[in-house]
Amino acid sequence: MHNKTTRIPLMMLAGLAVLYVSACSPRVASRGNAPEPEMLEQITIGESTKGDVTDILGSPSTVAAFDENVWLYISRRTETVAFFAPETVEQKVVLISFDKANRVDILSEYDLEDGKPVIPSDRVTPTEGREMTILQQLFGNLGRFSEGK
Repeated sequence: MHNKTTRIPLMMLAGLAVLYVSACSPRVASRGNAPEPEMLEQITIGESTKGDVTDILGSPSTVAAFDENVWLYISRRTETVAFFAPETVEQKVVLISFDKANRVDILSEYDLEDGKPVIPSDRVTPTEGREMTILQQLFGNLGRFSEGK
């Protein structure tokens, strides 16, 4: 009987240790389309067209907003530990640019180390109109609308 009573606390302690260790292990998330190097080798600058690139790599992750002839294939792996914010541990961006004849003219690869942090600006864009208080907003339309006959 003495042997069973000492096993229960040990089993509870072992269970708590397992929970503790599993809570601290990072959650890994992979997102995006990372082309394999052998796939990129099939693309020839000056010869491969948009159709060829789509056949080899599939659709791009995004097309540049400023130029529809710049395609980006983006992949990212993040790790999240406990309640902390996710941390990017690996990132790969493949940039493919096409000339006016829709042939590849630039093929570049970038890693996490190549990126630069983006710091948001705290400036505010001015808008037209006037500033209104909450009371002006609440009561501003009273009497403004009438039935037109």
